[in-house]
Amino acid sequence: MEEDTNNIQRRAPVAAAEAKTKGPLDWLATNLFRIAISLFVPLVTLAVLYAGFLFLRNSHASKGIVAIVAIAWGVGGVALLYFVSNWLVEKLGDTWRARIQPFVFVGPAVAILFWYLAFPSLRTFYLSLFDRTGTTFVGLDNYVAVFTNRNMFTAFRNNILLWIPFGALFTVVFGLIVAVLADRSKFDRVAKAFIFMPMAISMVGAGVIWNMIYAVNPNIGLLNAVYTGLTGNAPIAWKASAELAPWNNLFLILVMIWLQTGFAMTLFSAAIKGIPGDLLEAARVDGATELQVFFKIMLPSISGTIITVTTTVIIFTLKIFDVVQVMTGGQFSTQVIATQFYREYFTNQNSGFGSAIAIVLLISVVPVMIYNLKQFNEREAF
Repeated sequence: MEEDTNNIQRRAPVAAAEAKTKGPLDWLATNLFRIAISLFVPLVTLAVLYAGFLFLRNSHASKGIVAIVAIAWGVGGVALLYFVSNWLVEKLGDTWRARIQPFVFVGPAVAILFWYLAFPSLRTFYLSLFDRTGTTFVGLDNYVAVFTNRNMFTAFRNNILLWIPFGALFTVVFGLIVAVLADRSKFDRVAKAFIFMPMAISMVGAGVIWNMIYAVNPNIGLLNAVYTGLTGNAPIAWKASAELAPWNNLFLILVMIWLQTGFAMTLFSAAIKGIPGDLLEAARVDGATELQVFFKIMLPSISGTIITVTTTVIIFTLKIFDVVQVMTGGQFSTQVIATQFYREYFTNQNSGFGSAIAIVLLISVVPVMIYNLKQFNEREAF
């Protein structure tokens, strides 16, 4: 018995040394079959899913049945894909499981982002280097045109000097005021529900509603009914008058403020509720007025949320399209960058110039998005 124990003790260092000398190639040879299966099975699953969708697309069944089967096939197939992939990765051992398993869950999302976002962006940039037909290479001429075209100057002015300062500023200010006042009311839930309700309306729906409010006919347009009733003057085309340009953009911006104030209010209200009540009460006991509490305690405490909401609304205003397209079609000096892209690419069939506008819009949004993500990483914003 003692001799066996001594033999085990002598072999242990040798086994440990042999384990240390095994390199990645030894591990690869041992687990090559498992790795092959881990790659093969998901690929087969994807192929089966793709074949199923092709079958559904070419099916002669009713659209309702095809839709139901497609949803069941898609959800069940994706769940099966994750289950099989995760099960196979679990067989690779602790070290490689920790390395590969995150990609099982993140990989499909990254692939979808690349296919539907990164690849189209690269394709759009490629098209922007060609003429309107996409056949003759023109280099950066389309980008020069973007910054020298008169209509584009108007679009940049509207986005940068009107939509961002007025739209983003008043959305944040009104959202903050409503959040502070509503939290001090006994009917805060009802008040917040009414303020948030426009968020349930689509941008197109909001444009249709406000088109009726701004209608020239006083029998339809609420604003002209009030204006003509109080002043006795002739009705005004508030949003579609070249005489009011560029201030007619403010009537469109008002629609966005109406829609987005509820979004800002909700986030600000959540941030304010996160402020310790003892801190606010201590300030009031020490003699601080409500304005001092607001400016010296509340605002610094929710500064991260204010920055996040502001940058989010700025991104939204840079990409604004629906309201302008529905209410004016970008006419009467109300065009923005997105409507100019739509007009050049789809209406004028100028793919090169339209693609250049799209790339410029993307580039203008990216810095704001990077700053927003940086704020998320640096502090707890909510």
